[in-house]
Parts: sequence; structure tokens; C-alpha cells
Amino acid sequence: MALPPLDASALLASKDLIASLHRSVQLSGNWLPQHTIYLDNRQMDGKPGFFVVTPFEFEDKTTGLKKTIVVQRGWAARNFLNRQQLPQIATPAGVVTLYGRIALPPSKLYEFKGVETGQIRQNIELKVLAREFNVELLNASLLQLDDPSKAASTLKTDDELIRRWSLPNASVEKNYGYMVQWWALSALIAILYIWFQLIRPRVRSKN
Repeated sequence: MALPPLDASALLASKDLIASLHRSVQLSGNWLPQHTIYLDNRQMDGKPGFFVVTPFEFEDKTTGLKKTIVVQRGWAARNFLNRQQLPQIATPAGVVTLYGRIALPPSKLYEFKGVETGQIRQNIELKVLAREFNVELLNASLLQLDDPSKAASTLKTDDELIRRWSLPNASVEKNYGYMVQWWALSALIAILYIWFQLIRPRVRSKN
């Protein structure tokens, strides 16, 4: 995350974007708002709503190659009185500069049915979206970030979306906890084995 942002050329030079998770990216390109999807039952700050997902087409200026990546643009509240009413999201037309962070595709929730269609969905599959939209999608997504040139104290974004993404947890304390648990279980298994296989049979034989 501390490394300089990747541009389009560096991004496309990576054979596997998953290996570059959390790396920041700066791209110039166009939104494809006709393919915007609203992922339902997503939370931010403990509130349920939508994650707004829109494909973003960008071009490698060196080679002229165009690619498309799915962008998780942010969170929007939903109307619980009319669950089919979508929030009005402003999507700028023309060439824009996108700031983001490489991330896995949106996490999956429990599926109530098979392959979903329509703007409101529970989950998405990148391969399914690529066929549906007739575009070639990269194998990762971007978490959109706010323009770093703007004041951090700005509460509202241009598109009215909230982008307080959780930061990746790189601490090792959880791993230490797992290690202690596994060693404790191993010690318990060893003690039980000694008791039931060695000590208890001898006690019974003496009786």
C-alpha cells in the first residue's frame, strides 16, 4: 500500500493481479454506467445498504490496448419502504481519473437462487459478468478511493457514495493466537492418548 500507484501499463504488465492485492492504482478512462450493479445487503459502518459496482474501461497509452475492470465504487443507503428504488448515483461522463486499490471481487453472501440478473443482485461472478456485458474483465476488482488532492475532511464525495473501506489486517497477533490454540489442542490430545492407551489399561490390569 505504501508503494507508488500503478498506472495502466504497470497494471496490465502484471500477469496476476491477485498477487498485487492492496496496491494503489491511478487510471484514466471511462465509466460504463449502463452496467452498474447494486449489491444488496452490504454493510458499512454497521448499516445495511448497497455496494455500487460499475465497470471501468481504461487504455494503456503505450500499446493502445483497452481493458475493463470492475470497480467497487462505494456504499449507498437503500430505501427500505420501497426496496426496488435505487439511489441516484452521479456517474461522470467522458474521460475521468480513477484512484483505487486492487482488491478481490466482492465477497459472496448466501445465495437464495441461481445466476442473478437485473441491477439489484446478491452476488456477482466476474466470468458471468464478462459474458453478460460482452467485455473482457480483469481477474480482480478495484476499491475506489477518494481523490487524494481533496481535503480529507470533506464528508461528501461527488457521487454521494461512502468509501470508508476497512484496511487489510497485517498484524500477527491473530496468528499467535492460532498457534497457541493448536499447541494446546496437541497437548490435550497427547495427554488423552497417554491416559487412555497407557495409564488406564495398566490401572485396570492391576485391579
